[in-house]
Amino acid sequence: MSTDKRDIDDLLRIMAALRDPEGGCPWDLQQDFSSIAPYTIEEAYEVADAIDRGDMDDLKDELGDLLLQVVFHAQMANEAGAFDFSDVSEAICDKMTRRHPHVFADASIEDAEAQTVAWEVQKQAERAAKNPADDSALAGIARGLPEWQRAVKLQSRAARTGFDWPDHRPVIAKLREELEELDAEFDAREAAPEDAGVQARLREELGDVLFVAANLARHAKLDPGDALRAANRKFETRFRAMEALAKAEGRSFGELDLAAQEALWQRVKAAR
Repeated sequence: MSTDKRDIDDLLRIMAALRDPEGGCPWDLQQDFSSIAPYTIEEAYEVADAIDRGDMDDLKDELGDLLLQVVFHAQMANEAGAFDFSDVSEAICDKMTRRHPHVFADASIEDAEAQTVAWEVQKQAERAAKNPADDSALAGIARGLPEWQRAVKLQSRAARTGFDWPDHRPVIAKLREELEELDAEFDAREAAPEDAGVQARLREELGDVLFVAANLARHAKLDPGDALRAANRKFETRFRAMEALAKAEGRSFGELDLAAQEALWQRVKAAR
């Protein structure tokens, strides 16, 4: 048995075979950039999940799945005559070399913070060259980002112009204000459930709450996605523990009334 490891060329050949009109995979042949994009995003999240769990074997697999997404897009682009995988590789090599002159040229950088500043200056220059008509501080922020991530990027860019709160305190005050406005819209919906405009205003106020919450995460220097992942994990652990407690007592959790479920919740919280 051969001990040679497969490399990127093998993966490129596999992807080309899957997309071969003569004998390829029917599912792969039906796909296009738009249909594959959600899988690309999903695989990136699964990479983050493996990192969060500290599972290196899973991380290896998930990185492979993410790499497959890059190869898939590159193969479709090659078929369209736009670019191929080597062009993707060349572009990122050029970009990383260009953005690290302190490593690949004769520039000097004092520390990581200075490098971050230099990186952003370089990115801004590249954005301006790509689209000189858009000179906004918010130019170039991708609309395909998860909305919480885009909110943080919008706020961070605005902050570079000086448009920012000095610390977290006024952000918390603003969050309280937005929560009160959201509560008022819930009251309005109860008073006039047939009013079509109420739901639109409710969505707007909820969006404001989430936007300010993302800003609060930015001031805390925390990733809101990481924070929400931790909250999701905590809720799932506690909920499963409640189900287990109910089952151990010969009861079905779903058949308990809310008071009994709350009692189990408090027991689980106290134990963890």
